Amino acid sequence: MAEGKIRCDRVYEDENFLAFRDINPQAPVHILIIPKKHIARLHDTGDLLLLGKLLNLASKIALDEKISETGYRVVINTNRDAGQSIGHLHLHLMGGRIMKWPPG
Repeated sequence: MAEGKIRCDRVYEDENFLAFRDINPQAPVHILIIPKKHIARLHDTGDLLLLGKLLNLASKIALDEKISETGYRVVINTNRDAGQSIGHLHLHLMGGRIMKWPPG
């Protein structure tokens, strides 16, 4: 998707990140945010600047999607047991409904 070879419903893109709507949403707003640089899992990067920008982008998109005031959840799944099904680091931004705990 970051290379433009697979179509997606983009909500944001710059030189470093791509954000798009999840094809199997678990909330009214469910957006995936990925770095364009390939990173397989969260613990495969020590790039604190990239990770900080990833979280900052999530908060900006939450504001744009009008879920920042009511609340939103940010999730990064790492490896199979946590539910990571794609071998590329991605962040789930979800909101638009009341979230329950525990999540899974």
